[in-house]
This record gives sequence, structure tokens and C-alpha cells, in this order.
Amino acid sequence: MSSAPNGLYRFPIVQAPMAGGASCPALAAAVCEAGGLGFLAGGYKTADGVYQEIKQTRGLTRRPFGVNLFMPQTGYVDPAAVEAYRGQLAGEASWYEVSLAAEDIIGTCDDGYDAKLAILLEDPVPVVSFTFGCPAPEALARLREAGTHTVVTVTSVEEARAAQEAGADAVCVQGVEAGGHQGTHRDDPQADGTAGVGLLALVAQVREAVALPIIAAGGLMRGSQIAAVLAAGAEAAQLGTAFLACPESGAHPLHKAALTDPLFVRTELTRAFSGRPARGLVNRFMREHGPYAPAAYPQVHHLTSGLRKAAAAAGDPQGMALWAGQGHRLARTVPAGELVEVLAAELAEAQGVLKETQTRRVS
Repeated sequence: MSSAPNGLYRFPIVQAPMAGGASCPALAAAVCEAGGLGFLAGGYKTADGVYQEIKQTRGLTRRPFGVNLFMPQTGYVDPAAVEAYRGQLAGEASWYEVSLAAEDIIGTCDDGYDAKLAILLEDPVPVVSFTFGCPAPEALARLREAGTHTVVTVTSVEEARAAQEAGADAVCVQGVEAGGHQGTHRDDPQADGTAGVGLLALVAQVREAVALPIIAAGGLMRGSQIAAVLAAGAEAAQLGTAFLACPESGAHPLHKAALTDPLFVRTELTRAFSGRPARGLVNRFMREHGPYAPAAYPQVHHLTSGLRKAAAAAGDPQGMALWAGQGHRLARTVPAGELVEVLAAELAEAQGVLKETQTRRVS
């Protein structure tokens, strides 16, 4: 099995950066130590918070790891639509006895991007990936000069081409099966209800459109699936939900348990919790409020933050954002390092079977 550029990993297994607490230093370090590539999620954190997590991770492993940043959101948000949704959530606020965000949440939407980027340029990490857009060519060039490998998340051929033109080192191709937010570069409300592109089809399309290395993401839970995306043209596979249930994951225990709970049988894309399409386990909150949620990210995320925290504190998964990919029922509750080893063994077995089959056909 070939290694990644610059020896970033031993196995082509990348632990997805999951914002909201799941991708903590303990999880990233455990994946790295086992031969995969662990990631920290910079989204929703302060610049100092990101810096502190980088320091913690360096204290746990000397292996390469990555940091993910959210790109600033520049699309127009209708304040009236956000206020209307605040009214829609009044019953939730009363039920959980919390106040909805009272401060002006229509303001800045940059997630502290500039400050976080400055930290990563001053004290570089091996890999930096980007979600919700593509950085300016100058930013990618400066990161490369600092010795950092850059990855841009894409959900279409057009986005992959834009990443290549900007100077990214690789693309993370995200299929519609993926859990959590869809990493589209532009949130298009008119596309709501339109089926996205599945991972295998998208990898094949991007492979023929750009010359960049591909990391494939979306619903992957087994080594045989990793073998499939590698055969389709990817250099590595990124798994999020598969690592969510690991003991090192910072996800809430109720979230981990819900992945295999018979009460939660399917996933859907929803704007209910954040204002941007994200895939999660269908629960009461999603059913009741999803149809009314506006295209307003991250405003809706901040608006529902207190509700989600209150639901978790009350032990009520029906009010939480239970992000999960379509393969969530295949989650395994094992240590992250052990999961990497199991996935690598499954991958080797699947590739061995494929090679044996090809040999038989030739002979």
C-alpha cells in the first residue's frame, strides 16, 4: 500500500474534522498513532482555542495531523426570515426553559478565519483543509511556502476545478451520503430537495476533470468501501461517522448511542439546526422545524445553540443535532487506533480479493 505525499499517513485513512467537539485532540492523535491521518476541527472555535488544541495534539503524537477551517460566509441572509424562525422555535425555548440568542446574530460570519489562518501560517501544521469555499490563491501559496499541504472540500466538478485553479494540493470530494454539513462552496436554497451526487459517481467525475489527488468522503464505514473509492481514483478515504462512536471522540454519549439505536433508522439533509444543509439522524426537532428553517448560516446555528445544549443536558436526543452519514448503522464502538487497524485489514483483504479475481480472469 503506497504512502501519502510527504509521509502524511501509513494507511489511506483520514479521520474527518467534525466541528462541535467530536474531533478533539485525543481522537486525532489516536488515529495518527495508528497510521491514519487525524484532523482537528477549527469551526466554531476561537483562534486561541484552535491554537490550544494544536498544542495538545502535538503533546499526544509526533505524527502529522491536520486542521480544518470554515471559509467566511458572504451570502445574503434575510433578517426577517431569521426572526420568523425565532418565532417558530418559541415553543422549544419554553419547553427547555432557555432563551433564544438575543444578541444580533446577523453580523459577522467569518468564524474568525483570518485569525486562525494567521496562527497556521506562524506555527504551521502538516495539513490544512477548508470547508464551505476555496481560499484565495495567495493564502494557499503562503501555506505551501510554510510547508503545509492544503486540501479543499468540494461537492462538484466545478468546485474541484476552482480548487485546482487556486492552487490547492488536493481536494476532498464529498458525496451526498456524508454526515454533517455539505461542504458546498455556495449555499443555493433553490437546490433544496434536489438529490446530490453520490460519492463513487462524483469521484469518477472529479478524477477526469482535475489532476489533483482526491480524498473521498461520504458514508464510508468499512475497509471494502475504502477499497472501492481507491479503485475509483481516490488516493485516500475520509471517514467521520465511523470515528464518531469511538471512546476518544468528543461527541455527546447520546449522539454516539443514537448511531445504532433502532429509534433512529434514517438520515436526511436539513437546515433545522444551522441554516445550511447538513445530514443527521431524523428526530423530532428535524421533523417539526426542518420545513421552516431559512437558508441562514451560521445565524440559525447560533440561534439554536442554546436549545441543542439544553436538550443534551436534559438527556433528550430528540432535540439534538445528531449528525451522521448514511452508513451510521455500521458504527463500531471500538478505540480509534483499533478501528484504523481493522479498517486497514479490511482494505487489504478487499484489495487482495480484487487482485486475485483479476489474476484469475487474465489466466
